[in-house]
Amino acid sequence: MFLGANLRLTMAQVIEKFFIASMLMWAVPVVILIAFNKSLFPGSADMSPYSLTLLSGFLAVISVNIVIAFYIYMAMKEPSEKHEPDSKFLAEAEASVKQLVNEGSSIHKKDE
Repeated sequence: MFLGANLRLTMAQVIEKFFIASMLMWAVPVVILIAFNKSLFPGSADMSPYSLTLLSGFLAVISVNIVIAFYIYMAMKEPSEKHEPDSKFLAEAEASVKQLVNEGSSIHKKDE
C-alpha cells in the first residue's frame, strides 16, 4: 500500500514537472517575441524590422531549447529505482501463457 502511494506521488511530481516545462516552452518564446515587438529590450527600437524579426525568432527558438535542456537535466537527476514486479501478477501471467501454449498445441494436434 505504501509503495502505491509513493508511486502516485512520484507520478504526480513527474506530471507536474512536465506540465511546467510545457508551459515554459510555450510562454517564454511568446514573452520574448512580445518584448521585442514592444521595444522592451534596450536597442531593439533602433533595429530594422527584418533584424528585429530574425533576432527575436532566434532568441525564441534558443529559449525553447534551453527549457528542453533544463527538463532533460531535471529528468536525469530523478532517482532511478528498479521496479520489482508483483510476484502474484507474474505467477498469473506465466500460468496464462502456459495455458495459451497448451491450448495452441492441443488444437495443432487435433488438426494432424
